[in-house]
Amino acid sequence: MKKTWIYAVSFAAAVMLVAACSKDATPVPSPEPQEQQAEMNEQQDDQQDEEQAATPAPTEQIIEEGTPVFSNASVHDPSVIYADGMFYVYGSHLAAAKSPDLMNWTLIGSGVVDGNPLIPNVKEEMAEALEWGQTETFWAGDVIQLADGKYYFYYSVCKGDSPRAAIGLAVADSPEGPFQDLGMFLKSGMWGQKSEDGTIYDATVHPNAIDPHVFFDKEGLLWMVYGSYSGGIFIMELDPKTGLPLPDQGYGKKLLGKNHVRIEGPYIQYSPETDYYYLFLSFGGLDANGGYNLRVARSKTPDGPYVDSMGNDLIDAQGAAGTFFDDRAIEPYGVKLVGNFLFRREAGESGGGVGAGYISPGHNSTYYDEESGKYFNIFHTRFPYRGEEHEIRVHQMFLNEDGWFVMAPHRYSGETIGSYTAEEVAGSYKLINHGRDISAEVKNSVVVELAADGSITGALSGSWELGGEHNASLTIDGVVYHGVFLRQYDELTKQDVMTFSVVSEAEGTALWGSAVTVKAE
Repeated sequence: MKKTWIYAVSFAAAVMLVAACSKDATPVPSPEPQEQQAEMNEQQDDQQDEEQAATPAPTEQIIEEGTPVFSNASVHDPSVIYADGMFYVYGSHLAAAKSPDLMNWTLIGSGVVDGNPLIPNVKEEMAEALEWGQTETFWAGDVIQLADGKYYFYYSVCKGDSPRAAIGLAVADSPEGPFQDLGMFLKSGMWGQKSEDGTIYDATVHPNAIDPHVFFDKEGLLWMVYGSYSGGIFIMELDPKTGLPLPDQGYGKKLLGKNHVRIEGPYIQYSPETDYYYLFLSFGGLDANGGYNLRVARSKTPDGPYVDSMGNDLIDAQGAAGTFFDDRAIEPYGVKLVGNFLFRREAGESGGGVGAGYISPGHNSTYYDEESGKYFNIFHTRFPYRGEEHEIRVHQMFLNEDGWFVMAPHRYSGETIGSYTAEEVAGSYKLINHGRDISAEVKNSVVVELAADGSITGALSGSWELGGEHNASLTIDGVVYHGVFLRQYDELTKQDVMTFSVVSEAEGTALWGSAVTVKAE
């Protein structure tokens, strides 16, 4: 199969904060000693939790013929590459996993400890970077294969309670390592000193140098998008032979952010169908109470400007001077694809508990399979009632008639979108409205009926239409949503169900639907 990988924007980490995603630490806004020390203690605890959670935890495996089987692994901030018939993801704390099918994951290594196969002598090999970052761990990274056939690992280090950070490069002959350090090439957080652009470093306008994503554009030019909190998200052009920045760029071009707003983990995916570059970002805080959520904007050029479906230029997604973590200021920006949700188990349905869903899903990467035309979103997520425990999840994505991505409601289980009839689509659904907020609130499903006459009744009212083989159009309270119908495997009820995923271009909000099932005899 001919495949191309896409590095989905690793959303960046914060002003002076614990960069792109330590496990569940919430960055602090200002360098006040007591707050910094408390934050560092939390980060150390979080890292220990991260390493404990990094052990693969297979899901319940059903033996019935044809039933999907999943094996899970914990890699925070997973960035994907496809090589030699295998998908690899790389994340914070030097964690990595691999899968042949995006469903069954095997952990390769985790933790900044000698013996990790990615960098077996990591404390010696990476001593310079760890010393600069004043840290004992790594934040989100990215791997790409260049023309010489070698694999280039863009790593990041960060002090955690400040934006003292750096992005560096290591190289290996195999995607599983061992990687050898080539050194740091971009630094931030040098208080009172000249920064990469020649001016005195200022965390409100300059970046936190973490969360790199490296990709080729349609013309074959190589770019790196990066950043987290602090001064925002930046992009710069790289030399495709060396993988290093072209000269005289400073920090590159700013795409969005300022004054410590909580936006990070940038990842850019080009679509040959629409000829747009899509910038994926994580808004909010990454822990279970942080309201982490995935958003997207698009541009005709890799270095922007990036605009959302409502026409907002994301360069304006920033906080006011003197503010920290002003979520209300950035809520209006980006098409929100997924946030906290719970598909409630209805009376008479199979499965156990109150339902299934995600908490603080985010820091994603994406993958496009040129042969099948399938798009995939790879991210980490926490779960209702499971605290800070997190795992990799993969969902298929589709482009709607307006040229915006929608995300399938259930995890990928090998499905291919098909041709459906109105009779197959009509029925009762559990509906999630992801809204636009950044909050710890969990969006619970409500039940609606997509009636045979094209009306929507139940908890909401409106109309629906099936267009072509699988295109979905819903109108609810006067708002029009476009997307797809898709038959998927529901892991909660262990049944195949009809689903829909739609986005409103006017409001930048997503609705998901999953059919209410009848308990199997």
